[in-house]
Amino acid sequence: MTTAAGAAAHSTKATPEPHAATGLGTLGTAPDQPVPSTEATGPTSAGQAGAGPGGESASRVAGNPARGAEAGPGPADGSGAEPRRAPLRASAIARDRVVAVVGAGTMGQGIAQVALVAGHPVRLYDALPGRAAQAADAIGARLDRLVDKGKLSADQRDAARTRLLPAGGLAELSDATLVIEAVVERLAVKQELFTELERVVAADCLLATNTSSLSVTAVAGPLQYPGRLLGLHFFNPAPLLPLVEVVRGHATDETVADLAYETVAEWGKTPVCCADTPGFIVNRIARPFYAEALRCHEERAADPATIDAVLRESGGFRMGPFELTDLIGQDVNEAVTRSVWDAFFQDPKFTPSLAQRRLVESGLHGRKTGHGWFPYGDGSADKAPSRPAPHTAEPRTPPEAVVVHGDLRPAAVLPELISDAGIKVTYQGWGDGGAGFIELPGGGRLGLTDGAAASTAPTADTLCFDLALDYRTATRVALAASETARPGSVKAAVGLFQALGKDVSVIYDIPGLIVARTVAMLVDFAADALGRRVAEAHDIDTAMRKGVNYPRGPLEWGGELGTEWVRRVLVNLHAAYPTGRYAPSPLLVRRAAARRDLL
Repeated sequence: MTTAAGAAAHSTKATPEPHAATGLGTLGTAPDQPVPSTEATGPTSAGQAGAGPGGESASRVAGNPARGAEAGPGPADGSGAEPRRAPLRASAIARDRVVAVVGAGTMGQGIAQVALVAGHPVRLYDALPGRAAQAADAIGARLDRLVDKGKLSADQRDAARTRLLPAGGLAELSDATLVIEAVVERLAVKQELFTELERVVAADCLLATNTSSLSVTAVAGPLQYPGRLLGLHFFNPAPLLPLVEVVRGHATDETVADLAYETVAEWGKTPVCCADTPGFIVNRIARPFYAEALRCHEERAADPATIDAVLRESGGFRMGPFELTDLIGQDVNEAVTRSVWDAFFQDPKFTPSLAQRRLVESGLHGRKTGHGWFPYGDGSADKAPSRPAPHTAEPRTPPEAVVVHGDLRPAAVLPELISDAGIKVTYQGWGDGGAGFIELPGGGRLGLTDGAAASTAPTADTLCFDLALDYRTATRVALAASETARPGSVKAAVGLFQALGKDVSVIYDIPGLIVARTVAMLVDFAADALGRRVAEAHDIDTAMRKGVNYPRGPLEWGGELGTEWVRRVLVNLHAAYPTGRYAPSPLLVRRAAARRDLL
């Protein structure tokens, strides 16, 4: 029986040496069916607001290396298990087989609803008496709303309700083919739960943890048959967000991972395979999105509202990192960052932010407490923040003519936009052989940041502008001037971008500005994950687009920018901050040297 402490912990959730091989027998499987498309439209407390469409095909080719991946003997991150693509046309768990969910909180209810709507009988258990029945009622109410919206027929709802059964104890889960836990994020609690489940369920039952921060390998460690356990990391809210990370622990049997992958795909989700490494794919690669914004704020480059606006309006992200962490909860986001940092033995690349730590210590956790980086009045989750407007430069007169020297690289479209705005553009060669730049009246140099501060440039009158996802559609651009730049050059640069229809935020001169340093780090973290075989290239980009709504997959983005440009930005950042945080990953360095992209 569950201990008293364990019983409470087996309730709702708010991630060793292998043993004997799994005792899995033949599982009930269903014939292949096309994977339904799924769309998510609502905001999430665990990712960017408004998830994009899901529904990618789940067909996978067995053993295909990641496109562009370099051969190697195995995973370099020490996980002991490589992500593996599921076999082509592998079968899923039959829909008449029971799926059980342990933990009836928000995430547990969401997972149960997903399996229920997919056609499975579902058993829902929670250690708190009466909680499972309450959760079943809540799921029923959500099914009613789906009927009202025309997304589910009344007959489908009624049939689903008959398949959903609250369980009074773990013994009632004995007929389950798959058990997914969504309990508190404490390793000992999860280990105790699965040890008890192993005594209850059949030998061919799959066990899955929804952990987002614990080691799947460690969770499975005490089991007699650890090969039957894997990670199925859903994103909140599970019925809306398409992504599921399918995580293979050190001992996870390949057939278990394959079967779970195809089952999740049959449920209309977008599964991605990954090795058991801290943060898996999304929570590992996403760290710089928060960390670089916090670093910019700590260096007083700009205020939070301006940093958010630049990343939204220039970088193309759905939400800025400050408003997003307020939505997630500062305590939750900081805990994930600290967990990943500790799991990587305090690698400087994952160093947490002191500014965020102080915010958490002050009890300013975001929307749920009424105040985080921005005030929210009564703390209502749906209340718009009363945040200050971003810093925007006042209107300036644009120059009548500019001279473009060399290749502006990722900003190569700017001369065309400048000409379309009625400003005369003259082209000259490379000049001193360095990166391209725009010469302003009076001789000022305006160039795309290369990761170095404008003040370190050999020319005194130097200004840098920030990276944009698409300079045609960006509505804001950030600028920084060197300590010795002429005020007239700053005004001319502001007027130039205003003539292109952009708001301009003039920020303090820091290396890499805002978007460029953030994107370069995201690309490098993705390249590092690819180089260490955490996941395949397609899965990495899919995870970051579907899980946190990035406007590009980071590997694709790196290809658009050019691996050499990304490497140079990181090298210059590393020179400015020689802590190891910005040192480019080995795979990125190799690909840049070979003039190859990351896909």
